[in-house]
Amino acid sequence: MTRDAQARVPSRSCQSLICTHRGRETLVACGRLAPRTRWDAMTELTSLNAGNGGETHQTADDDHPVLTTNHGTPVSDNQNQLKAGPRGPVLLEDEVYREKINHFDHERIPERIVHARGSAAHGYFECTESLADITVADLFQRKGQRTEVFTRFSTVAGGAGSIDTPRDVRGFAVKFYTREGNWDLVGNNIPVFFIQDAIKFPDLIHAAKMEADRGYPQAATAHDTFWDFISLMPESTHMIMWAMSDRTLPRTFANMEGFGVHTFRFINKEGKSTFVKFHWKPKAGLASTIWDETVKIAGADPDFQRRDLFDRIGRGDYPTWELGVQLFDEAFANSQPYDVLDATKIIPEEVLPVKIVGRMVLDRYPDNYFAETEQAAFVPSHVVPGIGFSNDPLLQGRLFSYTDTQLSRLGSVNFHQLPINSAKGRAAAAGCPFMNQQRDGHMQMAVPKGRANYEPNSLAKAGEPGGAREDATKGYVTFPSEEEGQKLRIRPESFADHYSQARLFFRSMDPAEQAHIASALVFELSKVSLEHIRVAMLANLRNVDEDLATRVADGLALDLPPASPTAAPVQEMAPSPALRIIRGPLERHTLEGRTVGILIADGTDAAELKSLKKAIKAAGGHAMTIAPKVGKVPLSDGSAIAADAQLFGQPSVTVDACAVVLSEKAAGKLVKEAAAVQWVMDAFGHLKAIGFNAAAKPLLDKAGVEADEGVTDLGDFVEAAKKRYWDREPNVRTLA
Repeated sequence: MTRDAQARVPSRSCQSLICTHRGRETLVACGRLAPRTRWDAMTELTSLNAGNGGETHQTADDDHPVLTTNHGTPVSDNQNQLKAGPRGPVLLEDEVYREKINHFDHERIPERIVHARGSAAHGYFECTESLADITVADLFQRKGQRTEVFTRFSTVAGGAGSIDTPRDVRGFAVKFYTREGNWDLVGNNIPVFFIQDAIKFPDLIHAAKMEADRGYPQAATAHDTFWDFISLMPESTHMIMWAMSDRTLPRTFANMEGFGVHTFRFINKEGKSTFVKFHWKPKAGLASTIWDETVKIAGADPDFQRRDLFDRIGRGDYPTWELGVQLFDEAFANSQPYDVLDATKIIPEEVLPVKIVGRMVLDRYPDNYFAETEQAAFVPSHVVPGIGFSNDPLLQGRLFSYTDTQLSRLGSVNFHQLPINSAKGRAAAAGCPFMNQQRDGHMQMAVPKGRANYEPNSLAKAGEPGGAREDATKGYVTFPSEEEGQKLRIRPESFADHYSQARLFFRSMDPAEQAHIASALVFELSKVSLEHIRVAMLANLRNVDEDLATRVADGLALDLPPASPTAAPVQEMAPSPALRIIRGPLERHTLEGRTVGILIADGTDAAELKSLKKAIKAAGGHAMTIAPKVGKVPLSDGSAIAADAQLFGQPSVTVDACAVVLSEKAAGKLVKEAAAVQWVMDAFGHLKAIGFNAAAKPLLDKAGVEADEGVTDLGDFVEAAKKRYWDREPNVRTLA
């Protein structure tokens, strides 16, 4: 208290403090400070009051606990610093303020160098086919067994505050909390990578991120340094085909495949090793956006995919994937015209089918983004008995790098003690998620008992806890592969074919996807200011496909240079239709889990709207009404509804299909409203189904909508809304 403030303690019946300040009485009650009469203070406690300067004070009550400092001291005022008089200097002794601002100043931790922008969810993995004969990994032993998981999706190049929808690879990392410890399967939505050896990873990321002198572009590869690097790294060519394809423009996280990328090992109880590649197959089907749509989504909703994940889980449309494996032995590996240790290569599914062995369901959104999604540490070296590593040099480098980056980012060797990273296996059931002699370190949260911080020891003979011991029968055993050779810095000759699988990928695509790849290359290389880099890329593309190189050269108005030399002959490989999104095996014609935007306005026919929403729901879709105003929208029968979203804030790029249900009067107004015209125009240009009633026809005409099978009346709309209309694309845009 300062000299002009005097405190008196009230009766025990009121756990408050009456303060007299310059003749005015105020009440301090569990954090409240408000001008009140003595009678009010003693008889009626309210949770919201105005303070001496008109500031808002909310107070503790039955529904709101007492605010405290981090050290447990109750806080009387959370609105004002301690001062020497109302207008006097702030006092340094104010521990409440100092603690609050000090903590705020240290709230951010270093973001991930790559994969900084991420979203995640909890769920479970269920084994649907036992692999007990292939691996001793506990989660694959029994059909029907469930294992808790935490899955994080991410972009690669952008910072934590960047957009959800750049053209970029997506991280697809799954933490399995198995009974034998945590297994982190840290992959991407693309099964190959840019480089073959981890020593090139810093160079790749430096080249891909913002240019060092100017600090832009953010979350984009359309710039000089990235393409300079790629043009000089033929091994990146296969990955570039994927990166320029629709795979890097996923519609939602639920519409992505996931891959372990590398070749791993399964090890069974006899010690036999089987090579394995992991695949996540989305039950919602593969779906992508197109470039113009993606750009507009970024402006309309930078959190589009994160919001979709949150909304899907909230309404019970749980994202689900099947886990598939490609299993093979050394003889199969040696028979292939590529090296299975090369992370720039795939094994086509037509050559080795994917066997489905489980499913993952994400059914709970994190309670706190920072504590869970941001602090989650995924480390490829975290495996469980029955799972091992191959000699893939990119994988081997990651085994070190990920642990190192978590130590830097989370600031302690004890990052495994954070709840999101803590093991939940058998040891956890015994009271501790880990049992060893590792002690202390920055931010140690465990309280080990006894003296046994070393082993071997004989303390148990004296009646003291002796600590944990190794177990040769149940412990993790590394597969004893036989290795020999000189110490060399050398790339194997079997890694030298950099173009055959790039050609395989491009020629496996649907014609629409091929046009998207060519157009993406034109767009990206048009942003490159140094012509010699563009020319070098064209020379590389001639080794992939002559037609592709010609289309890109034409889009850049450049002559085709001679093809670049190859380190190995380019092979003709059979196309793999499994690689397609458009008209591929994972394209789903469905409304399940998808959102239909319904544009309404004053006077919309109530019966038509009700019938349409009912049909969308019956098909498994989610109907979103969109109107010029989000308050009450009067309908034709005199009733009114509140729209789900406002026309100007919910462009059609944010929904999967569009319906327009208007009165004649409303249509007459909306043909003069640019947002409404653009809403319909974009839906048509982005190849979405459009359903409409007769009164809405003038709006479609104004937007330039032309008749095709995707433009229907309301009766046929729900069936039409289950897919996109790729044959429309040549009529709405010029592609390379």
